[in-house]
Amino acid sequence: MNRDRFTRYAWGVIVANLVVILWGAFVRGTGSGAGCGNSWPTCNGEIIPRSPSLETIIELSHRVTSGIALLMVVGLLVWAWRLFEPGHPVRLGAMLSMILMLVEAAIGAGIVLFEMVTDNASMARALFMAVHLGNTFLLVAALTLTAYWAGGGAKINLRGQGSRLRLALLALLGTMMIGVSGAVAALGDTLFPSSSLAEALRQDFSSTSHLLIQLRIYHPLIAVITSLLLLYYIGTVRKDARRDSRRRAALRPANALNLLIFVQLAAGAVNVILLAPLWMQLLHLLLADFLWISLVLTCAMSLAALDNEPLADRSEPTTETEHGATVSAAAPT
Repeated sequence: MNRDRFTRYAWGVIVANLVVILWGAFVRGTGSGAGCGNSWPTCNGEIIPRSPSLETIIELSHRVTSGIALLMVVGLLVWAWRLFEPGHPVRLGAMLSMILMLVEAAIGAGIVLFEMVTDNASMARALFMAVHLGNTFLLVAALTLTAYWAGGGAKINLRGQGSRLRLALLALLGTMMIGVSGAVAALGDTLFPSSSLAEALRQDFSSTSHLLIQLRIYHPLIAVITSLLLLYYIGTVRKDARRDSRRRAALRPANALNLLIFVQLAAGAVNVILLAPLWMQLLHLLLADFLWISLVLTCAMSLAALDNEPLADRSEPTTETEHGATVSAAAPT
């Protein structure tokens, strides 16, 4: 029963962090990043600002929700350490979540202290955004794995997986590249809004445009190429499930991932046509988070150690898989 409560709490921590992620995008989209000045963790040098502006309220509320999310991850780590035995993967997931959460807070503080907000159009800000998004994806992945393992998910086995592992890593890396390029594209849309689709396209291909505008075109290209890779990966997961019933658990997140790929591509097209309104940027980001979570679960389940034992340690008899990995057909003793 305690583990059931912990699992529900772990998924609740993910929901809380998704709210923080979306609110952070709202802060950027409304130009409220300087609402508390360049002071951190105080707001304009005060703990509770007097007569705050709307921008200050928006930025301060983001800091407050981020602090709550941090405390929730601290609670996740402490509870995991008390509830699960040494060596259990939940402990590893909770520890990684805590480390990445602290890195997330440090990056957020750096954005404020170095004034990488509002109308700052430097490439340093774009780099901050890319690193921030990359760490956010890693944090969500760690939290997702923690909840998955707490719910009884099998450990991940990396030995003897062959092309299955290589494809999973390529899918994860490609999807992270979509997110990073999307963060840079969203920054360009915010700082350099266009009045029409034709004007936006001219700016994208103009050598005189700001570099942030020129970089926007790479996001849809990366998204399409990576989507094709993801669809191929999903096909291999389904093939594995047909050949081995013990891998059928991966079908559920894989099917969700398959649907989200097409929904996200459609949302991206609508975002471009509508000239990236803030509400559409937020929806696009939320769908990206859902897609990432589905991919992480698909990879975890497809790479799970069968019967919770390392594949290389299984006893005879063995069979050769299509991926070139030798696995046992016998149950462990």
